[in-house]
Formats: sequence, structure tokens, C-alpha cells
Amino acid sequence: MRRRTPLPPSPLPQRDGVDPVRVRLPAGDAWATVRDHLVARLAAGAGVIDGMLDAGQIVDVTGHPVPRDMTYVPGMFVWFHRELRDEEPVPFAVDVLYRDEHVVVADKPHFLATTPRGSHVAETALARLRRELGIPTLGAAHRLDRLTAGLVLFTVRPEERGAYQSLFRDKLVAKEYEAVAPYDPTLALPRTVHSRIVKERGVMQAREVEGEPNAVSRIELLEHGYERARYRLTPRTGQTHQLRVHMSALGVPILGDPLYPEVRGPVAAGDFRSPLQLLARVLEFTDPVTGREHRFVSSRVLRAWSSYADWAG
Repeated sequence: MRRRTPLPPSPLPQRDGVDPVRVRLPAGDAWATVRDHLVARLAAGAGVIDGMLDAGQIVDVTGHPVPRDMTYVPGMFVWFHRELRDEEPVPFAVDVLYRDEHVVVADKPHFLATTPRGSHVAETALARLRRELGIPTLGAAHRLDRLTAGLVLFTVRPEERGAYQSLFRDKLVAKEYEAVAPYDPTLALPRTVHSRIVKERGVMQAREVEGEPNAVSRIELLEHGYERARYRLTPRTGQTHQLRVHMSALGVPILGDPLYPEVRGPVAAGDFRSPLQLLARVLEFTDPVTGREHRFVSSRVLRAWSSYADWAG
């Protein structure tokens, strides 16, 4: 097996807990200059790219600014900091449940993305924890949807990240979720749902299709009232939106879900009134570095059940 060449370290420091963007110039392209390639590849436009080059904001592996006329060299790396747009602050804290020299386990609130992606960059759990804990090397071992609250495992040392990521890849982490959804007395539970789920790029919803199952979820009823119920969801695979798709297909879509069973209109920025009632409640695994047995339980409460239980009771 061919050994992967390690990537060169960034010559630029983090900014607000966010790594600089790294671009590798691909082989086989016939661009005359680095500038021409960046204009064609990036959506910022020629004016923005030229302004960044003239300001010395795009650098090579040595940290020296890339001039406009630098010759295109396949395989070359360049770095720059993306322009951070104003982001709507998520007014909920990220709670740290556990920390040692290898990992950090955080209890993420609803509405906060795990890692920088799209329009969510500085307002992410990773960037916040890097700033608050003073650990610039912190990285995510897995990712939780922005709308889902609960437990996320982060790694402290980059050289150990692969070992922890492999736990999730090899299904060596026991995960339990909790959800609040409508109560259907005719729905036979517990049950294990098997289906094939596909998520197409650019399409908001994932969907079930015919074919070999690639998504498996265990659904259990924990307690119920007249209209609502609290469920334990145990995913045995990790397809995008898997639990949300399976609950919707059973006729009990998770409360607060803006995508299933139907896509609702866009939620206004700063509207935190109706969180998705899905919580990553439990993470359990054997630490691949220390051998310790870990079991973590979120302390968060799904308000759609607690308020309903108080009212119903």
C-alpha cells in the first residue's frame, strides 16, 4: 500500500479559532499563473483575488506572499484566510463534559455547527472550543448536524485524530439518541428499521430508495402522553439525516424538523424558537490510545418533552 505524503504545515496561524484555507494546485491543468487558477476555482471573483494578492494575503509554503504573476506549478500549496462574514451568534454555551491530554467531550447546543462549513465558520463548536480552551490543535473526531444537540468527541493531538476517527468508521462507538415526536398508538415498537438512504449533492432532503439497505436504526418508545412521545434511537450506521428520515417514514417525524416530512420555508437568522427535538444522548467507547472505557451522557433536556410532561401531568 502506498504511503500518503504528509501535508505541509500551514505558514499562517489560526484566526479566531479558524484554520486558514489550503489550496493545492492540481496536476494536469494548464494555467499560466497561480492567480489565473484561483480566479477560476474560487467563487470570490477576480477583483477579490487580485486584492488579496496585492495585499499579500495569499502565501506559499514559506509564508511569502504570492505575486500576481507567479507561475503555476502543479502540486504547489497556497494558503489564505477566508473573509469572515458577520455570523448570527448562537446564544447557547458549549459545555465541556470531559477533558484529558487526548480528547475533549463537549455537549453541543442546538443550532451550532460542529465544524466550519458554508456560512458557519467562527460560530461553530470547534472554533469556540479552540478559543475558549486555548487548544489550537483541537479537531473533530466526528460531526453532529447543526440542528442536533448533544455529545461530540474532539481530539487534542493531530497525530492521534485518525485513531479516534476510526472508532466511528469501524462502528466501535455505541451511540444513543433521544427524540420527541408524535405518539402513534398503532405503531409497533420497539423495531429495527432497515432501508437504503441516498443524499444527493445540492438537495436538502435525503430519501429512501429501493436497493440494498445501508441505514439501520433501532427505535424504542420510552414514554408517552396523549399526543407526544419520547423515543430512544440507536443508529447502527451513519447515513446523512438517517434518524430523521426513519422517524418520518414511520409517520412520527421529529418535532421541530424543518426538512421532514416536508421542507418548510427558510428559518430567519436568529430564530432559535423551535429547535429540532433530537439529542445525541450517549457516547460509549474504548479509548484507542489509553485503553480507558468511556461512557458519556448529555445533561441537556429536550424542552418539547419536559414542558409537555409538566403540562400533561
